[in-house]
Amino acid sequence: MATDLLGVETRRRRTALWLVALTTGLVVTALVAVGTGAIGIDPVTVARIILHQGLGIGDVTWTPPEQAIVWQVRLPRVVLGLLVGAGLAVCGVALQAMVRNVLADPYLLGINSGASSGAAAALLFGAGAGFGQYALSTSAFLGALAASLLVFAIARTGGRITSMRLLLAGVAVGYALYATTSFLIFASNSAEGSRSVMFWLLGSLGLAQWDALLAVAAVVILGTIAYLTILGRRLDVLAVGDETAHTLGVSPDRFRMRLLILVSLCVGVLVSAAGSIGFVGLVVPHLARRIVGAPHVRVVPISALLGAILLVWADVIARVLLAPQEIPIGIITSLLGAPFLLILIRRLHSS
Repeated sequence: MATDLLGVETRRRRTALWLVALTTGLVVTALVAVGTGAIGIDPVTVARIILHQGLGIGDVTWTPPEQAIVWQVRLPRVVLGLLVGAGLAVCGVALQAMVRNVLADPYLLGINSGASSGAAAALLFGAGAGFGQYALSTSAFLGALAASLLVFAIARTGGRITSMRLLLAGVAVGYALYATTSFLIFASNSAEGSRSVMFWLLGSLGLAQWDALLAVAAVVILGTIAYLTILGRRLDVLAVGDETAHTLGVSPDRFRMRLLILVSLCVGVLVSAAGSIGFVGLVVPHLARRIVGAPHVRVVPISALLGAILLVWADVIARVLLAPQEIPIGIITSLLGAPFLLILIRRLHSS
């Protein structure tokens, strides 16, 4: 008994240390990323500008161009990167628990492709115009939800849903929706619009603006990260199996449907804001579990911090690698994620 209590206390301390370390790393990453670009600005100056603009603290010791670059151009982009990275990582955690498959993530299960198809329809043909300024995010959400439901319907054919059947259904639906998105692009009469959508579908944080970040932050932080952290124990039960869930009073079907709607909403909002970005939801949950173990009450916040840091650094690489030309961020995350996926598949095969 004493040994068990000591082990629990050790894990809590380790989790707390990682939370502090990653939060510190998040702040440092944000300051360095905001200061990185064609015009370099040191992190101390970046911090002073942010404190002055946000809280009115400190005297002005920088130039107006530096203030404009930090506050109007780079900081919204970095904040969006933090939110997108955290949201995708946590969605990956939820999906892997929901389907009990370590290869599950929004990209591989076709949810990203569904959101991309809905968003492309809104951008190129005005779909969802009745929703006003929320037309893009609503169309992306509906596309993500439709893709999720279609994947589950296909995987459920024959009665029982298996992880492999669900994964294969997701890959098939993802390819079909990717083809649909490509068709929408080529069917459009706007060459400029088609080029913009093609770049956007590979992922970009370049359209970040302060007025659009509030909705993204609400969905990611309050609607997804906080919700899944509170329900971490239910995720643990769901990841063990349906029989265990029933025994402990959790309805797996109802909980999966709630998770499905939540993930679809989050992915739809993120795709509408930054395009389709893959592999973050696959890679980060595995790293988090290696750090703090399997309990989701610890995995969810650690994944959010890791995902935020990873995506911001991926965006920095995308901005500076071929400067002044910008590489779509989805290319960077795919280059990082593909080797990890191969390693994971090899380990699964060997085990």
